[in-house]
Amino acid sequence: MSDRSANSRLGSAGSDSSEDPEMEDLLDELEELEEAVDDPEEREQVRETMRMARRVSTPSAFGRVIRGFDRHDAAEALVGSVVFGIPMLVEGGTIEIGEFIAAHPASLAVTLVGTIGLVIGLLYVAEIQQVEIHRPLFGFVPRRLAGVVGVSFLTAVVMMTVWGRVDWADPWLALCQTSVTFSAMALGAGLGDILPGS
Repeated sequence: MSDRSANSRLGSAGSDSSEDPEMEDLLDELEELEEAVDDPEEREQVRETMRMARRVSTPSAFGRVIRGFDRHDAAEALVGSVVFGIPMLVEGGTIEIGEFIAAHPASLAVTLVGTIGLVIGLLYVAEIQQVEIHRPLFGFVPRRLAGVVGVSFLTAVVMMTVWGRVDWADPWLALCQTSVTFSAMALGAGLGDILPGS
């Protein structure tokens, strides 16, 4: 079969579609082309192209480019924060550490700064995924960082309150105890957000 007839076959098949073609459409066309090609070398070239197309159509969970932060990402962060946070909620040491932090305000600052630093390292430095900063808030705060930290902090506040682990009659103590749970939840939220890849 000549190159001209093969090209005309692909061209006519492509023009029949009114929607954007998908990878499955490409594979179907290549299978039809494989049957139509007479020359063994050309047939092997078509098969190699099909193998390459299948590898492209099934990317791994790693190595993707991640940008922005939407509801899907927030849901992943929520799941990750809950998974990492539940052990902290039921552990008595969380309350004791919170009491220590309440008595030493510098410890609260170190805890919060350290937690945010860990999240930044996880998202942007460790290169588990290629995370791009897309339209930062106020021109410099990455949306993904704000989303992960915000979701994990709100989750910590809600769960610590609902499960009776904190008493907001003493807001300072409650905040310090919640920050201990938040530190673990933020790490879980970051992992939950980027590991699936989106």
